[in-house]
Amino acid sequence: MPALETRLNELEKSASQPGFWDDTRNAQAVSREMASARSDLDSWRDVESRTESLEELAEMAIEENDESLADSLRDDNQELLSRIKKMEFAVQLSGEYDEQPAILSIKQGAGGVEAQDWVEMLLRMYVRWADTRGFKNAVLESTVGEEAGLKSATLQIEGRYAYGFLKSERGVHRLVRLSPFDADHMRHTTFALVEVLPQPEDHDTSIEIDSDDLRIDTFRAGGHGGQNVQKNDTAVRITHLPTNIVVSVQNERSQLQNRAVAMRILTARLLDLQMQEVEAERVKLKGAHVSPEWGRQVRSYVLHPYQMVKDHRSGFETADASGVLEGDLDGLLEAYLLHAVGAVSEA
Repeated sequence: MPALETRLNELEKSASQPGFWDDTRNAQAVSREMASARSDLDSWRDVESRTESLEELAEMAIEENDESLADSLRDDNQELLSRIKKMEFAVQLSGEYDEQPAILSIKQGAGGVEAQDWVEMLLRMYVRWADTRGFKNAVLESTVGEEAGLKSATLQIEGRYAYGFLKSERGVHRLVRLSPFDADHMRHTTFALVEVLPQPEDHDTSIEIDSDDLRIDTFRAGGHGGQNVQKNDTAVRITHLPTNIVVSVQNERSQLQNRAVAMRILTARLLDLQMQEVEAERVKLKGAHVSPEWGRQVRSYVLHPYQMVKDHRSGFETADASGVLEGDLDGLLEAYLLHAVGAVSEA
């Protein structure tokens, strides 16, 4: 807490300097950091105060041999420990973009209609997780499957540490179940690829996109027919020529809206690419071998012949597969992040 108080004092001193608002972007960034630091400091002070009060009440109950407070003290202590655990865990999310919103994309792998249904199941899982944490979320784009489910979907999740928590989800997710699309009710294994990107803030100048580097194509939005099919070229496809990154968006009603969403996703992809290049250079200089996670099977969800979800990196597993698919991801997320911190410490 002393380090947090020192940092807040530094920020407040900076904000009080003449001409602070001359650089609007920097001023906004400092203001946001100050707000976060104040919130964290208030939380830790509240925990400190509640701990002292709980200790005093426990001492009083012991002195007066009053057992009537035992259950209440036990419950309060458990609640306080749970809160402290979450706050201590959040301290570990110290990456440059960990506090940022996240853009999460899901794409079908092998498995046809089964894989498309799996994409939709994963999308629902992440939406439920975000809702549970009170994070604002919205589907930026999705492509509907031919028979069921989705071929792909991109979800924006806004909330403090959204990217820090969800960056562990990047990779291949494997589903094993009795397929509802198989007349013989055979067991199927299918895959989906999850990509997680940090969403840069408006003041972030680390990513600059030259309009000459873009090829922008428009086309008619697809669908299953009827009134939902656009009769105008509202869908947008943006190709970033230097990197050959392609982003297509067709969910919004206007071409202008689709273009804005596509640029937001493109900027996030370029930032992620920049982060990968920096990490690759760091690993090269350090001389350590780090196996790539992109394209690896990171987690299995087994619904038949038994129920289990297992993360293959941290080793964490749970029999509550239904709960996980309903958005109860915190155990998996925390186990992976603690595993990642340990791996970095040993390297």
